[in-house]
Amino acid sequence: MKRMILVLVILLMTTAMVFAGGGQSSTSTGGPTRISVEVFDRGSDGGRSQANNNAWTNWIQQKVLKDLNIEVTFVPVGRWSEDTDIVNLMASNSAPDLCYTYNEAMITQFSQMGGILDLAPYIDSLLPDFKKLLGEDTAIPGQDFIYRNRETATGRIYSVRSVVVNAGGQRNVFIRKDWLDRLGLAVPRTAQEFYNALVAFRDRDPGNVGRNRVVPYGQDSDARWGLASIINTYINASSERELWINRFGDTPVSAPGYKEGVRLMNRWYNEGLIYHDFPLMRVADDYHNMLKSGVVGAFSGNMDIVYRTDYNINVELAQNVPGAEFVPVDYPGTKDASDKAGLYIFVPSSSRNPEAALRYLNWLSINENYNFLQIGNVGVNHEIVNGVPRVLSTPAGHAWFQNSQYNIDYTLPLNGIQLGNTELNSRVVAQAYGNIPADTIINAITIANRNSRAQPVNPGVVVTTLGTYGQTLRDKGDALLAQSITASVANFDRVWDAGYQDWLSSGGQAVLDERATLWPANRR
Repeated sequence: MKRMILVLVILLMTTAMVFAGGGQSSTSTGGPTRISVEVFDRGSDGGRSQANNNAWTNWIQQKVLKDLNIEVTFVPVGRWSEDTDIVNLMASNSAPDLCYTYNEAMITQFSQMGGILDLAPYIDSLLPDFKKLLGEDTAIPGQDFIYRNRETATGRIYSVRSVVVNAGGQRNVFIRKDWLDRLGLAVPRTAQEFYNALVAFRDRDPGNVGRNRVVPYGQDSDARWGLASIINTYINASSERELWINRFGDTPVSAPGYKEGVRLMNRWYNEGLIYHDFPLMRVADDYHNMLKSGVVGAFSGNMDIVYRTDYNINVELAQNVPGAEFVPVDYPGTKDASDKAGLYIFVPSSSRNPEAALRYLNWLSINENYNFLQIGNVGVNHEIVNGVPRVLSTPAGHAWFQNSQYNIDYTLPLNGIQLGNTELNSRVVAQAYGNIPADTIINAITIANRNSRAQPVNPGVVVTTLGTYGQTLRDKGDALLAQSITASVANFDRVWDAGYQDWLSSGGQAVLDERATLWPANRR
């Protein structure tokens, strides 16, 4: 709905919009070049400072003036009203020289109306450090990430993306280490060992919770997420094209091999290994309380869910069952990874100094600049522990208080801490988990990332049929998953095949057909 409203607003404003020609620099008299840069305004709650006038913006302004002879002015845009704020700025021909947004529809509309500068001619000449910092596109092997939004037909690039530094494995499988210890079993390293452990939990009840209460594998109604760590390892598409065509929405029922992964879950369910009433477990707190109660032997969830302080799963489990602990399992097979694409960064065609704006973006991509913005001053924003910066809780209202974590509102190329390699980045992230040892968190991150891959993307492509059938297909996909898993083994194929045909006739085939025509001919 929000995007629909945005499009309508833009269309209504079209007649009033007049964009100046791109690439026009203001006349230089030897003095500094002036540019304006968007910055998210998150308000003053929590001790935040004025978004466009604080110690961080002052530091940026002084150093950019010294390094590039560019004067930077920051233009605040409401974080939660960015859509309308940016539209109004673009419509009035007063948008900053360098802008950013999370709204893909906005970029599409502005580019179609001639409101955004094509950045392709400037990549190599003005953005070399930005290009190097972003690195390779994990979703398009062999391509630099800076080209993620390049139009296939024209080669134009109307926006470049920031990189989500800690994007990686989405989920982990967790298992009760105390139960394994009582059974004399090691943490499973193979699929067969994991299955054997579930059977042992069922048959031998190592937690003494009662044979009728023990839940070898815990699961709630969101089976498409909680069982994905197992089911998705069966997906065996022969090419990126085949994978992209079939992996859309949340339940990729048409993906090659997916049915066989569901068949395995059906077998486990009928063997009493998966929580019997999982389709009825619809309240998240109820599910988490079951995990904490001590009756569950294994489950899958967000990569760090058992360690997060907002869930306290391991903490409260140990309170209920002294010595109990969930630990991650490196379940074999290819794991799903999150895409590392973040913000859309663009230069309006109305910019009077687009080259200076891009030089500033490149300046932000140099280590000494983004590093200070991310970790700040020693003793104020961080301290060094074992060679790694540990973020301090800077008092609210302090001059160097960061309005956003790691100052992501100012470090446009980066969303997340970047210290040069995954291990150092993970060690910084690990310090946000209270008293949990850093090595414990790093182990969970490492396991989630190992043998993981982001799903293929097809930049700039709009699949119109998804807007028509998306919600229906999601609902039918979820129903198909639950019904197929809970069917008898003998009825599995009948239930799956009937539900899959219904999914296809309810719009699934239309989406598949359209996606098949949209994959670029030059990609396999």
